[in-house]
Amino acid sequence: MIRGNPEIFRRRVERFQKLLRENEIDGAVIRTLSSFIYFTGTKWLRPSLFIPAEGEPLVYVVKGEAELFKRKSWIENVVEFQKVEDLMAGVVSWIHRNGMERVGLEFGIERDAYLIFLKIFERLNPTVEIVDILDLTMGLRMIKDEWELDNIRKAGKIAQKGMKVSEDVIKPGMSELEIAAEVMRELMLNGSEDPKVYVSTTPRAHAEPFRDLKVPENGVVTVVIGADWNHYYANMARTFVIGDPGESVKKAIEVKEEAYKLALEETRIGVPLASVEKKLANFFKERGFDDAYIAGYTHGVGLLIEEPPITTIVVPQRAAKVQENMVLTIIHPPLMIPQGTIKHEDTYIVKKNGLERVT
Repeated sequence: MIRGNPEIFRRRVERFQKLLRENEIDGAVIRTLSSFIYFTGTKWLRPSLFIPAEGEPLVYVVKGEAELFKRKSWIENVVEFQKVEDLMAGVVSWIHRNGMERVGLEFGIERDAYLIFLKIFERLNPTVEIVDILDLTMGLRMIKDEWELDNIRKAGKIAQKGMKVSEDVIKPGMSELEIAAEVMRELMLNGSEDPKVYVSTTPRAHAEPFRDLKVPENGVVTVVIGADWNHYYANMARTFVIGDPGESVKKAIEVKEEAYKLALEETRIGVPLASVEKKLANFFKERGFDDAYIAGYTHGVGLLIEEPPITTIVVPQRAAKVQENMVLTIIHPPLMIPQGTIKHEDTYIVKKNGLERVT
């Protein structure tokens, strides 16, 4: 039942263990869901994965789950717990049994990466040095292998089907939530297990759909889709024109399309993302849209709809250079105008001969 060759995931753990040893880290406690999937090959809520610098990884699951987990993952060392106290005791025991002095945790903002877990961990392991390993895990995940790319291509096809539904169903008076529901249904029926759908009928950069916001008679509606296949995402966004919203909307869409083409031309292997960002900022200023442009032209896509390099929210990552087999969105930021959000975003795979379009 495991999705993919078990050797893919075993090799990932081995590469990660090599990084732990090089950084003199004795082991890592993985609680973030996406990294748990990356190493184990399956999604499991409340993830608890322990990877020593040397030796076999260990997974803790709730009592009754071990049999199914073993069928969906390559990891054989699986322990069940009935009380959360047992899980915490297991963490402490694993650390001390292996004589660990430096232990890695991911300092992320992702689901299950609770700050409270860090505080409890520190209290239970006062003599252990805690090291942030987010750069290590994300450094591995940033460059995709062919199996990952195939999953992302499949996710792209699903995302496109969802966007076609958007185009077909949007009409004046329809709520953002109703649009999202129609798109979500299409994505799930095509095998997307954890799709993301955002809809905005107003100027909002990140738009969880509201049931009481409706499509106007004359305006714009922007739909953002993240569709997944085997837990890997493709991301796309489109702005739909409703009725006659006026010349300023038409101008914003034209400028956005020009910027999209500019970003495609400039995003090449070896180019710093910051240099593309600067050219886009200058472009929008020249066109009179510098006040409408939200900085951060791209981000990575993979086990998360938005992952490093995240130029959108992590400014230092704009210094990263484009590398082969990165998966990036172009062009992420919207133009925020009074009539709404103007957005055109697609997922691309970076290849030696150029960008491969996924959506």
